[in-house]
Amino acid sequence: MKTLIRFTVQKWAAITHRVTPLVTAGLITTLLALSTASAHGHRHHRSPRADGATAVARARVAADVLMQSYDPDKAWFPSSWWNSAVALQTIGDYMQRTGDRRYLPELDNTFEKDKGTFPAGQLSGDPLLGNFTSRAIDDSEWWGLTWVEAYDLTGKKKYLDMAETIANYVDGYWDTSTCGGGVWWNAERTYKNAVTNGLWIRLTAELHNRIPGDQVWLGRAQTAWAWFTGSGMINSKGLVNDGLTNQCTNNGQMVWSYNQGLAIGAGLALWRATHDPKIMATVHRLADAAMGADGLVANGILTESCDASDRTCDDNGKQFKGIFMRYWTDLVDTTHDRRYAAFLQKQAQSIWNHDRDAANRLGTRWSGASNDDHPNVFDWRTQASALSALIGAVPQFTPRQSLAATLSPAQPVVIPAASGASVIPMTLTASATGYFPLNVLASAQAPTTWNVTPNAAQVRLRPHGLAHPVDGSKALSLTVPSAAADGHHMVSVDVKAAGLDFTAQADVLIAHDVEFDTGTAAERPWLWDADGSQSNGVQNRFADGGSHFTYRFPFPADTTAAQVTLTIDAEYLVQVSSDGQHWTTLREESQRVTDGSNKTDMTLDLTPYLQADGSGAKPVYVKVSDAFPDDGWGGRVYHVSANFVE
Repeated sequence: MKTLIRFTVQKWAAITHRVTPLVTAGLITTLLALSTASAHGHRHHRSPRADGATAVARARVAADVLMQSYDPDKAWFPSSWWNSAVALQTIGDYMQRTGDRRYLPELDNTFEKDKGTFPAGQLSGDPLLGNFTSRAIDDSEWWGLTWVEAYDLTGKKKYLDMAETIANYVDGYWDTSTCGGGVWWNAERTYKNAVTNGLWIRLTAELHNRIPGDQVWLGRAQTAWAWFTGSGMINSKGLVNDGLTNQCTNNGQMVWSYNQGLAIGAGLALWRATHDPKIMATVHRLADAAMGADGLVANGILTESCDASDRTCDDNGKQFKGIFMRYWTDLVDTTHDRRYAAFLQKQAQSIWNHDRDAANRLGTRWSGASNDDHPNVFDWRTQASALSALIGAVPQFTPRQSLAATLSPAQPVVIPAASGASVIPMTLTASATGYFPLNVLASAQAPTTWNVTPNAAQVRLRPHGLAHPVDGSKALSLTVPSAAADGHHMVSVDVKAAGLDFTAQADVLIAHDVEFDTGTAAERPWLWDADGSQSNGVQNRFADGGSHFTYRFPFPADTTAAQVTLTIDAEYLVQVSSDGQHWTTLREESQRVTDGSNKTDMTLDLTPYLQADGSGAKPVYVKVSDAFPDDGWGGRVYHVSANFVE
């Protein structure tokens, strides 16, 4: 039987859309009215159709998850410099598309803190030369486009000035003495490739479109476009290979989605500056090739070569598809071609329905495909990438109201006691934009014999526009019987108000045994706090520098003894806590070990830390961090198992 939570609902007149200006120069806003019915991706409940308001809500939820990984002290996303630029630009896209302005301070925080010089290893593997430049020319260009975005959002000239400063630096690497032109990929001038030159055209054209009376940047953009389209990097199928050989011919290397997308985006920015129909014809050719039988799709879903079932994308490849979708959205907005719009909507739907976990994390394979050897990967890079497709699904005319909801914890674990039920405190949070107060109706669904309380409650939201979504929360309690079967069990809450509809989820894992490899889907429910740790595949999670990762083991209330075994190496620091706040160091590597030679099965006695928390559990927290945070070889864990005595 299903538990029902009821909130009273106040009906208001449906006011559906409000024009929100897109500041991009030359872009004429128009309504893209594509509404599609869709499944939510879980068979346990019905889903709202993906109308404009729902698209805004989905993008907001996903953007909030991404920003949980932003490090305000170092003003970036952990452990990746150019990827951070792209992720921040994606957040800028989100704010521009939806009207939400909550993350403008983070953009400015990064601008002010990271515009100076930094030694190699602090923010980038390369020394940073100031003004977001380095020997990696393409990295510099990514930051240039990020500050163009910040200028569009705020109108503050310091951001446009920075973008122009970066472009002037990059212009020093335009070289006609090799291959007749093109920007070098790096300061050593070893390679001319698609990404660097696609970025260059986009950046120079974007500057022209924002600087009154400019002819210099326009001339550079036109020259670069003519060179790029004549360089041979666009092959006979209309696909963009990675770069040129030393003999200045197409090197036949991988057609990465971001190169294809950048070529489209470069052409669109230059077309807005010139309205040259030949440029738009090339853009259409590139777009049609991407969607074609020999292009970048599998069963209609954008698919990177490293998305294959026997491969895993590296930290760069994880973000390529999102870059493609950023410029594909520009294509849809500019051309209003229904084929391109339908393709965009299909990506967003597949991501939401198949490539999302209960915590609203978005994975690298947009089809959701996964396997034990090469699981679908979820991290901030994949989040930023998939978010771009969700942003594109938001209509250009931003809906006046939206409603979203989340459940926390979204992936709780229950180790049932021998007798007696387990109780999980949960929080339902609803968020809204709009101009009228909302009272919300919410209905919860849980497995038979489970119970959600209270069974009646009310929360009122008072939104005050689009720029700052408001939220309200309600404490819930989920009771799980001791006889609950092992496995994953879905709990969902549908929220409704004023014709708006959204579903929040929790994926409850019931487990009598604790054993998992790191870097897999099986690890995620136990990973209480991933912090800035990383995983580069199965049996691999590591914490370098100031980062850490923490596992939570909710042993039953009648547990009398417990231990955990970590397969671990490198420069680990292992701490244990009974509350997740006060820590005791149990093991610490005293030597600087960087070759894995100290790999061992480390068994820790957790019995002294077993303390009942009132929920029917005695949780113990195990945290792994870096004993020598200055050299980047923090603790690495491969496998985790735990046992206990009741």
